[in-house]
Amino acid sequence: MLAQIPDGDTAPADAVWIDLLNPTPEEKATVEAAIGMPLPSRADLEEIESSSRVYLESGAFHLSTPILTGTNCVKDEPTNIGFILTPRQLVTQRFMPSRGFEGLARSYARAPQPSAVDAFLRVLEMIIDDTADTLEHASAELETISHEAFESERPWRVRHRDLSRNLRATLRKLGRMSDGISHLRDTLLGIGRIAAFVHENKASLGAGDGAATPPADAPARLGAIRGDITSLNDYQAHLASKVQFLLDATLGFISIQQNDIVKTLTVVSVVGVPPVLIAGIYGMNFRVMPELTWHLGYPFALALIVVSALVPLAWLKWRGWM
Repeated sequence: MLAQIPDGDTAPADAVWIDLLNPTPEEKATVEAAIGMPLPSRADLEEIESSSRVYLESGAFHLSTPILTGTNCVKDEPTNIGFILTPRQLVTQRFMPSRGFEGLARSYARAPQPSAVDAFLRVLEMIIDDTADTLEHASAELETISHEAFESERPWRVRHRDLSRNLRATLRKLGRMSDGISHLRDTLLGIGRIAAFVHENKASLGAGDGAATPPADAPARLGAIRGDITSLNDYQAHLASKVQFLLDATLGFISIQQNDIVKTLTVVSVVGVPPVLIAGIYGMNFRVMPELTWHLGYPFALALIVVSALVPLAWLKWRGWM
């Protein structure tokens, strides 16, 4: 059974799984005394080089990987988790709550005592399941954005200001999704590295005095985890390319909107040139101008101004530029 250790108590040396959530120095010292080896610091778990994330030392696997704390890659924050796996004990060290871990602990509290290897594999399977759920959630979000961008009609009465606000919001959301999907890639990369390393050194899981016999299906489960990671990596790459496509499309819509504004201003300027020219001609202060003495000169000038504005409009319409 799993139970919480009260403050000040000593961690049982025969505990199969010890889960530390943002441990204090006193808690780390208690667990280190129980397992007989030092725990890595948070900075150690955040190292990115492979030799710092997966290695064997004193017969124990020292593993670490980044994960997301939930199944929403836009809102949930990334964190790092560390494993120390021996043939008879598993120690997990994390710094933010995770819904998957709490659910897994509750399921073990109602189940028979697990082995350390079984608990470790269950943790990896839980992370894989949560990552798959996160990818599905991201796919649904991208589908919604794609539908709004390409299938819904934008009425002409929508103001440019509102349209610009919507496009900026879409850009921000896609940027956050791109960031979240990159965190998922880091998770899959880390879990894949861990699964491959443990699978290649699986002989060490059954070595040592007092070692519990690892589950008979451990190699098969590790193989299944690696297969799931391969398929999820492909799906993550697909979502990453879709995010990039939608980012390019959104930037294209912004460019089209800017071009429409520039085109409108250009049409106004082109249409306004001939009337201004005619008004300028008849506004010159020459003493002798034939139209000054003509009774219909003023209506004639107004009509000429209107016709000079309509002719460029008709020509632009005929050319299909408006």
